[in-house]
Amino acid sequence: MPYLGNEDTVRDLRRALANPHVQSDQLRYRNAILKVIRLMSQGVDVSNLFSEMVKACATVDIVQKKLVYVFLCSYASLNPELSLLVINTLRKDCQDPNPMIRSLALRNMTNLRLPSLVEYVEQPLTAGLRDRAACVRRVAVLGWAKLYNLQPNSEIDAAVVNELYSLLRDTDPVVMVNCLRALEEILKEEGGVAINKPIAHHLLNRLKDCDVWGQSDVLKILQRYQPQCEDELFDILSALDERLVSPHPPVMAATLSLFLSLCSALPAVGLAALERVRGPLLAACGSASREIRFTVLCHIQLLLRSVPDLLAAHYKRFFCGYAEPAYIKQRKMQVLVELVNDDNVAMLLDELKEYCTDVNADSAQAAISAVGRIGRSYSDRCLTILTGLLGLKQDNITSAVVQTMRDLVWVCPQCSETVCSALDGCEEILHDSQGKLALLWLLGTYGDRVSSAPYTLEVFIDRVRSETSPAVKMELLTATLRLFLCRPAETQDMLGRLLHDIIEEETDLCVRDQALLYYRLLQRGIDETREVLGGRRSDPSLGVLIGRPAEPVSQWAHIFNTLKPLGQNISQADTANIGSCQRAAFDPNSDLADALDSCRLQSVQAESGSDHTPFPADVLSTGAIVPLNLLPALTPGEFERLWLRGHVPNEGQGVEHAEEEEEGVSTTELVQCGNVLHCSPQSFQAAMQLVNIQTMAFTPPQQLPWRVYLYTHTEAPPPRGTLVLAELLYTGKADEEEGSADGRNADKRAAGGQTESRVNNEEEDASGSELLERDDGRRAQVKVTVKQQPRDDEALRGFLSILTAVLHTLSAETG
Repeated sequence: MPYLGNEDTVRDLRRALANPHVQSDQLRYRNAILKVIRLMSQGVDVSNLFSEMVKACATVDIVQKKLVYVFLCSYASLNPELSLLVINTLRKDCQDPNPMIRSLALRNMTNLRLPSLVEYVEQPLTAGLRDRAACVRRVAVLGWAKLYNLQPNSEIDAAVVNELYSLLRDTDPVVMVNCLRALEEILKEEGGVAINKPIAHHLLNRLKDCDVWGQSDVLKILQRYQPQCEDELFDILSALDERLVSPHPPVMAATLSLFLSLCSALPAVGLAALERVRGPLLAACGSASREIRFTVLCHIQLLLRSVPDLLAAHYKRFFCGYAEPAYIKQRKMQVLVELVNDDNVAMLLDELKEYCTDVNADSAQAAISAVGRIGRSYSDRCLTILTGLLGLKQDNITSAVVQTMRDLVWVCPQCSETVCSALDGCEEILHDSQGKLALLWLLGTYGDRVSSAPYTLEVFIDRVRSETSPAVKMELLTATLRLFLCRPAETQDMLGRLLHDIIEEETDLCVRDQALLYYRLLQRGIDETREVLGGRRSDPSLGVLIGRPAEPVSQWAHIFNTLKPLGQNISQADTANIGSCQRAAFDPNSDLADALDSCRLQSVQAESGSDHTPFPADVLSTGAIVPLNLLPALTPGEFERLWLRGHVPNEGQGVEHAEEEEEGVSTTELVQCGNVLHCSPQSFQAAMQLVNIQTMAFTPPQQLPWRVYLYTHTEAPPPRGTLVLAELLYTGKADEEEGSADGRNADKRAAGGQTESRVNNEEEDASGSELLERDDGRRAQVKVTVKQQPRDDEALRGFLSILTAVLHTLSAETG
């Protein structure tokens, strides 16, 4: 423990500082002052020595001056009256021939931070702005910022502001940068320093003279300037191109942020800039500083949202090192998930498999979650890894695997058979509440496929009195009741025991109320219980569904090179939206019929001017709803064959005309729902599955034409079903005639197994994004083409009502 001194030590120091013999010996005097500073740094209260230290500042020894000024700035607020005694010495030092002493005096004069001393400081600061020494001007410029910070409500002196603006052309680059910083502080109520064309070009020309942090500040402020013409814009970009590949990460990030700001109207140039920074980004990932590595990884995640293939060839640079901290490992795993493709998936999964047994539990859980996210596209390989991890029988690994399987099954129901076969014995290993919740949800949802589900639930029911988590008890109630609905003979006895124990002995009111709710619901009958509790089940055969679409750069450019990406866990947020949290956003027990009242379809007018509408909007109401189901399931090939068998209405018949086939009908309607164009494929698919409509194919939301293929089976009141195929199309064209022409041409391509996920070139992609953004304000019209076989007008009206309600609901959610 360090020696903190006592009152006797402070008294001895006071005696030494006042001793004339000590004062006459410069070395002894400096050592006495040094002892005072040492005690101050150790936490000893030496404020009683303030008057002696004030006398000590009157010296020509610059080292002694620095030590005394450190003491005075620390204790000036405790001795405001005695601090006035220092002003005369400081003002005298401001006129010293030595520029170092002048700058030292100015700095400490402003560091006293006493409002009562402001009137004494202004004159030396004004003189310091015109000092011949650059080091004095640097201090004087920042001194004005400190002065206005000390009195934020005081009026801004226009003369000082003009003087600072004139110093932007100072020969010293540090003075120039300090002026920018001071003006930002002084004029923050007015939006900061104003940048016009002469100032902007001057800053660009002087950029090479600044240090790393000075360049970063200048580049950040230059984002406020908007070039007056395209030639000027490209001149600025040419001047900045050299710093786009700077070896210094702060300069590179600031330059890229400026590029994205200036090129907001030129997406192709912005994407080219992203390609240019590939090398510096990879170099920064190997930085010796952990902070820089973590920051670069967070910003790389932003870039991959718009250019997923930017670093795909360099995925090995993101493999985790043994000695790296957990927070860097987790970010690297999230980046690796974004870089997965058909070529590298095998190697990435092998690498992630090694991380799943990491000694750090958080890193192991992050690796397992990463495998689960890859499983949405490569389910067979990932399920093999996950089921193998269950064989390790470790608590934390088993819990993470079960949670990952739960989320994976929700997105990919075709994995349910493999998951259900791997759940045996997990109940004996799980001890944390999150793992138990995931296992109970799986048993309640897919209990009819797990042979040992009743016995597993019985283990939880026998331990319900010792269970401490209310959430686990509530999930156990739901899972047992759901299993009772599909396997009543095996579950009836244990359900009765569970309800009795919780109703009679449970102290948590929420758990007890839920048990009472289920008990009274069972009294109303099995049919009503199944209707309330039995959510809609999605079919295990999914069609072609792409991953997360590329986002426009404009969605994240404003937060690039800020602290916001460091606090955003992008991948986990995406996992939550797609996984378990999506069940809250699209609750299977919710009834979308309430949203059908907002259904408003606009019939497409025929080109010939005919007012014939096969399905007027007034009959598309909730009364037209019929049950939908997904069985039998269609493969992509079958969907394509059935879709191409029919004929889309041609121009001569009018877009709205319903063309009768031998056994079916084809019709086209328009739905106004602009925000649904930005809905992610996963959210769109989840919402459609809740109403038993299967998503067969989906193009990226930000690319044009935007197209979705759907199918379902409708059941009319008579016991006969009809197959309904649908296409949602938005071309971005202002005129409906062009949109319908594009729709006819698109039908000549494969509709079931292929999605148009790329536009011909970057220019067309950029124009498409602009059209989507422009149409948001006027509610874009999505063309719905429906083909039914055999024909059933009532069932078709019901399908259109449900589809339109879901589109409006999604539009409101994304809005």
